Amino acid sequence: MATVSGFSALRYETSRAGPLSELVAPPYDVIDEKGRAAYQRRSPYNVTHLTLADSPADAAGALAQWRRDGALVEESPALWWIAQDYVGPDGVARLREGIAGSIEASPYREGKVLPHERTHAGPKEGRLRLLRATRTQLEPIFLLYEGEPPLARPVAGPEMEVEVGGERTRLWRLPVAELELDGPFLIADGHHRYETAVGFRAEEPAATRTFAVLVSSRSPGLEIFPTHRVVQEVGVDPSGVMTSAWDTTALTLYRHGTFSRLDSDDELDAREIERYAPEGVEYTPSGEEAIDAVDDERAALAFLLRAPTVAQVFAFAHRGETMPQKTTFFYPKLPSGLLLHPV
Repeated sequence: MATVSGFSALRYETSRAGPLSELVAPPYDVIDEKGRAAYQRRSPYNVTHLTLADSPADAAGALAQWRRDGALVEESPALWWIAQDYVGPDGVARLREGIAGSIEASPYREGKVLPHERTHAGPKEGRLRLLRATRTQLEPIFLLYEGEPPLARPVAGPEMEVEVGGERTRLWRLPVAELELDGPFLIADGHHRYETAVGFRAEEPAATRTFAVLVSSRSPGLEIFPTHRVVQEVGVDPSGVMTSAWDTTALTLYRHGTFSRLDSDDELDAREIERYAPEGVEYTPSGEEAIDAVDDERAALAFLLRAPTVAQVFAFAHRGETMPQKTTFFYPKLPSGLLLHPV
């Protein structure tokens, strides 16, 4: 079992900062420069002034000023229930629910938190500089745990509700200060942020905790979607059995207006593709976008993947194996700005 604790969150005082719809945003790593400018124009208190500040010093200065202004206030310690209504890339409406709280930032070697994808040094260094300056976890890590949720959603209305990018997110304060969940936890999204928290703890031993949203692997709204590959060229030519349409039950190649099924002994389509030494790779969760890129001659071919299952991801993590980057696409992303976690 692993402990999830309540924490003293910083949250917006909307009577001072304005409506939440003007203040929250998607995670920093899915916002391009145009999107950053658009979110920052919405409000001088939009969370991207912290997550995508011009410098760590600017983020720290803004955070301190917002607290002085009363735009951000500190809550009493609490755990939170989070619910997200969304329509996935497959067009199906779902509800995904979880618990927002504070967990120990422990190194992977301790086996309490498991990764499933490879990371890169560059993003971690940037996030570490930001964490040093603000001493605040500005965005949560998305974790999975095995087992049923230990309690149900509160019956009263939510304390916070906002729509971001077509997804509705609601939060309720929970009546308990601590929960025991089946561990170890698996990182679904946020590997760089988690490793940054562990790195910061090595510098600041008192900074033992980090911010996470935990979702049961049995949650009916939990779904992994594929990330398709749009490719400029390959070093090894793929060949397969031609089909009349995209075969969603198999790894499928699309080029020259035709589909081919690529049979493989590898349980991961993302790893199978590495056999063909692809170059100039771009990623998209939309199979239609991948096909259009080939039809419009913006790419030579597209690999249309199947998503791994939750059970596969857990199996890889328990074996200590990591998957290729962009193997999993957990949707929707968790919005930034509803709660901040001081460390």
